[in-house]
Amino acid sequence: MSINRKNILILFFSMIILASGMDLLADLSHGADASHIIKEAVLILLAAIGIGWVFADALRQKKQVLQLKNELVQLGQKQAEDYIVEGRQQLAKVIQQQFKEWQLSPVEQEVGLLLLKGLSLKEIAALRDTAEKTVRQQASAIYKKAGVSGRHTFAAWFMEDFL
Repeated sequence: MSINRKNILILFFSMIILASGMDLLADLSHGADASHIIKEAVLILLAAIGIGWVFADALRQKKQVLQLKNELVQLGQKQAEDYIVEGRQQLAKVIQQQFKEWQLSPVEQEVGLLLLKGLSLKEIAALRDTAEKTVRQQASAIYKKAGVSGRHTFAAWFMEDFL
């Protein structure tokens, strides 16, 4: 299991809750004044809100990933004219052949296709359940192997002769 930012935040907030909770119990047993007890309780509440915020953000991202996956499935299911289907199939073959000539790894090929479909690095990371930084590095490796300067020239490489 990889440690990501969300896990670190949850661990951090949990440690605050645990430490503050233990301190609060000790303070209550020693008769600490009410203002100190209230400060400890507020700290615990804020940490709990932080954990809730992290979980809510994770749910929001999960919904976005599902929505992206559904959109990709729907795009694949749209009925198109025969000549469009044939053109797509031929373009897919050209793309796969070029990826092989550039010696892209299977992961780079997948990322390359998602880049060509117009997904952002963040969206690709969410779909592939990986860090955005990882996708950025993979995209850079793709551009280097393709001998292009970035995303736009990468896509233009395939579209140049069609326009």
